[in-house]
Amino acid sequence: MDKDIMISSDATLLGLGIIDLPKRCVVVICDGKAKIRALPEYGEYRIVTHQGQVKRMKKEEGEDF
Repeated sequence: MDKDIMISSDATLLGLGIIDLPKRCVVVICDGKAKIRALPEYGEYRIVTHQGQVKRMKKEEGEDF
């Protein structure tokens, strides 16, 4: 599940319903935007920043051998 949420400038709270979220996920907030990304079963999720801003979110999946 990938979901983008716009945050209004006057908002002080970000309300997320836990029923709608995957069991394992990450929420990244930057510049008035929140992004929800499901975490892979096996692998890693990298959040790449540049000058204090989120530039990329990369998912690298793998499997046990």
